Amino acid sequence: DSMIDTQGGKLTIDGATIGDSHGGSGMMSVAQVIQKSSNVGAAKMALAFPPQHMWQLYDTLGFGQPLKLGFPGEVGGRLRPWKTWRPIEQATMAYGHGVSVTMMQLAHAYMVFARDGELIPLSLTRVEAPALHGKQVFSPEVARQVRAMLETVTQPGGTAVRAQVPGYRVAGKTGTAYKLSNGQYTNKYLSSFVGFAPASNPRLIVA
Repeated sequence: DSMIDTQGGKLTIDGATIGDSHGGSGMMSVAQVIQKSSNVGAAKMALAFPPQHMWQLYDTLGFGQPLKLGFPGEVGGRLRPWKTWRPIEQATMAYGHGVSVTMMQLAHAYMVFARDGELIPLSLTRVEAPALHGKQVFSPEVARQVRAMLETVTQPGGTAVRAQVPGYRVAGKTGTAYKLSNGQYTNKYLSSFVGFAPASNPRLIVA
């Protein structure tokens, strides 16, 4: 029920300005922040948490460490210790900047919304007995609330209307990251979408 003031789509922290590419809308609900992909809204929500709390959630979701998929050379991405975070870094991490993850890590993290808050291990090879129960990261109620918000992303007014599938309810989220070139960020972008379907009873996650 929280309302977030997105301040016209601009937020300055420590001399650096965060902007919304889809334009600011003043006061927005949490669902609208997700649907409209508001960087300012995500940043302001993140800054309401202690850095350690946010780091622990990212760590629990499997960021910053290999998922142990059974794939040679698998990398774990990058999640810096929370004690080194500055406020501007915590703010931008809320929408994915300053964290490096693999596409498989992203898909794995979305499992908490598709499985009513539960995270189970992944494997690229056959396992003797699949995990029936995993780690409960969110309550089923919270996971279902976020699932409903993610479904608005693919509906009119959202950033991923092309992710709709006729006859199915689809939920998910768009992402945009700057490309690295010679160790520097460039003005080239990498776009992503992670989603699951059917939103009513998820069976597939696609990144």
